Amino acid sequence: MDHNWRRLPAPARPIAAAATTAVVAAQARDGEAFESAAAALATLDAAQTGLILGTATRLLLERAHPDGLDSDAVREVLAQCVRSAAPWHPATDPMVVLYLLAAALGVLDDETEPPKADELTRHAALLLAHLLGVRPPHEILTAALAEIEHTQLND
Repeated sequence: MDHNWRRLPAPARPIAAAATTAVVAAQARDGEAFESAAAALATLDAAQTGLILGTATRLLLERAHPDGLDSDAVREVLAQCVRSAAPWHPATDPMVVLYLLAAALGVLDDETEPPKADELTRHAALLLAHLLGVRPPHEILTAALAEIEHTQLND
C-alpha cells in the first residue's frame, strides 16, 4: 500500500491503493498486471469503489471541459478511450464505458441495468487511465476522496 494513503480513513485506503495499481497498469498497457490489479479492485466494496472512481472520473471530465460537456464531447471521450484500450485489452466494452460516463455525469437512467461489478471496476480504471494520460492517479484520487469527505460532512 502506498504510504501516501495512510492519512485516508481506513475503508478508503485499500480502494485508493488498488485503484492506483489498476490505473498505472492500464496506463502502461500491461495486460497481465492490469487484469490482476482490476481483479483485486473488484473484490473491494463495490459501492465505495464506484463512488470514488466515479467522483474521480467526473472531476477529470470537469477539468477537461470547464464549460461543460455536450454529446459530441462525451462521444469523443468514449471513442478515444475504447480505441486506446482495445488493442491491448480486447475485452473493452464501449457500452460499459458509456455507462460509466453517464453515471459520473449524473445522467444515468435509473432503470438502466448496471454491468457486473467487476466489469465496472475494470472499465473505470481504463477510463481513468485514458482521462489521466500520463499523469499519475494519486492527485485525482486524493481530490475525489476530499470531495466525498466534504460532501459527507456537509450532509
